[in-house]
Amino acid sequence: MTVPIKATPHSATTKAADRIGGSSSLTRFPLPLKIGFWLCIVIAIAVVIRRIIALTTPPNPHSPAQLAALDAWFATHAGLTYIHILCALAFVLLLPFLFWSRTRNSLVLQHAFFPIGIIVAVTAYAMSAYAVGGWIERSAVLFFNTLFLFALYRAWSFSRSGNQPQNQRWMLRAVAILLGIATTRPVMGIFFATAPLTHLTPQQFFGIAFWIGFSVNTLVMELWLRRQNRVHEFAT
Repeated sequence: MTVPIKATPHSATTKAADRIGGSSSLTRFPLPLKIGFWLCIVIAIAVVIRRIIALTTPPNPHSPAQLAALDAWFATHAGLTYIHILCALAFVLLLPFLFWSRTRNSLVLQHAFFPIGIIVAVTAYAMSAYAVGGWIERSAVLFFNTLFLFALYRAWSFSRSGNQPQNQRWMLRAVAILLGIATTRPVMGIFFATAPLTHLTPQQFFGIAFWIGFSVNTLVMELWLRRQNRVHEFAT
């Protein structure tokens, strides 16, 4: 004969906390975050496709001088560029499935997340040796790339210990940092568009664009996660 267990106030509080501060709450993103996520995905894919086309086709004689010089720079490091952008593309294509309700609990996807992310980070370190924007760009890559690897490590550690809420938080941090490279593109576009007025070259504004793009993504995600923590603490 089984005796039903009466729910205690503590168990009720735990369930409420799980709904608010647990894994489920981190899959219900506000609309601005969803829009930003998909914009970053689209931009990242477009950037990779554009770079592959530039690497596999003859230079366009009608391209703006600054853009042509940039394409030529990447062509001189084609092998490293291919490894980096193709792994980054695989990582980006993986992301929607990590947040889709039907596939987000897949162990295969989560296990693929970490090695692909590490390859992207290692090749980013290698490419920073040839940074277009010099030490300003290189400093941004070194800082945020290291932060990305730290977030990956923390997510992996919490995954192994079975702490899914913390695993998801650190995965979100890693994703936000990596997608910062997509946020840099509109910033670079503004610099390119205003170059006739500012007379800035890619060597001068690439580093600034990198710091802006990565900082925006990192700060937005961190502020949202901290807000989720405050909601959780209020509920408990």
